[in-house]
Amino acid sequence: MQPERKPTIYDYAVIRVVPRVDREEFVNAGVILACQDASFLDARIELDAARLLALDPKADLATIAQHLAAIPAICAGGKRAGPLAALSRRERFDWLTAPRSALIQTSPVHTGRCGDPAAALEALMRQMVRTTAAAR
Repeated sequence: MQPERKPTIYDYAVIRVVPRVDREEFVNAGVILACQDASFLDARIELDAARLLALDPKADLATIAQHLAAIPAICAGGKRAGPLAALSRRERFDWLTAPRSALIQTSPVHTGRCGDPAAALEALMRQMVRTTAAAR
């Protein structure tokens, strides 16, 4: 059994795919979570292609997947993050969650408290992204 970790504050945003910005319809496709005290910044992506295609049958799934894949890479830093790797974790989180009118958007930033940021990220994925059928 692992020792109980001291609860810490984290910020998160839900990643949304907005296939037609003019209609303002979206599918939740992932979560970005940042926890300063734990030096944690990570994102999980799980796009439900069928739900997205129900909103826009002409959605370019390959391009969307490519854009979504950049988010965890930016969180991780390193070469795959390109010039953004030079930013601190917090700066990368702020850049990723900045409001924009684009195909990939994020929700407003929310705050929570947890003992394990990775477990909190998984719980948010279950709550905010996965459909009941996909969670089974």
